[in-house]
Amino acid sequence: MGRKASIDEADLMARLSAAFREFGFEGATLTVLSRVTGLKRASLYHRFPDGKEQMAREVLQAAGTWLEANVLAPLRDSGSPAERIGRMIGKLDEFYSGGRQACLLNLLSSAHIHEGPFTGLIRQTFEAWISALTMTLVDAGLDEATARARAERGVVLLQGSLVLSRGTGDTRPFREFLKALPQELLGAG
Repeated sequence: MGRKASIDEADLMARLSAAFREFGFEGATLTVLSRVTGLKRASLYHRFPDGKEQMAREVLQAAGTWLEANVLAPLRDSGSPAERIGRMIGKLDEFYSGGRQACLLNLLSSAHIHEGPFTGLIRQTFEAWISALTMTLVDAGLDEATARARAERGVVLLQGSLVLSRGTGDTRPFREFLKALPQELLGAG
């Protein structure tokens, strides 16, 4: 019988996610990841034989699972488009801790190469989100091209509000963005 794990899987993923959000892929060294998780390097390599890249990939997959359950599925659920968008906004506020958390997708994107180790997964996640939001806006009566443009703009503005909030140390841009998002998506324009 093996030793009992000193950290459960959900907590491990949450701690790794926090580290990658805080330090990015390059800055989240094994020393940092060990300190953040409370596990020795050997324990991390035992759990993640492919090292830091596997850790980041599993964190991205866990974030994608959360996004599917908490943002995408509710966008496809019942209720008016405005209600569904409202539920999405509430979950985004929760996921990004009111603008205090950086976007994992952004921090694991590789700026110096076009096809990094996470590019496909990140692209897939953004595409799924934009598509679900587009269909919600089509349900609200927008034509598909306008709905797609507004969905993309909404995701762009979300990312920008997170970068600005993080860069200034003030969550106001994110909070104001969330308040304006329903009008941005559904309003005349």
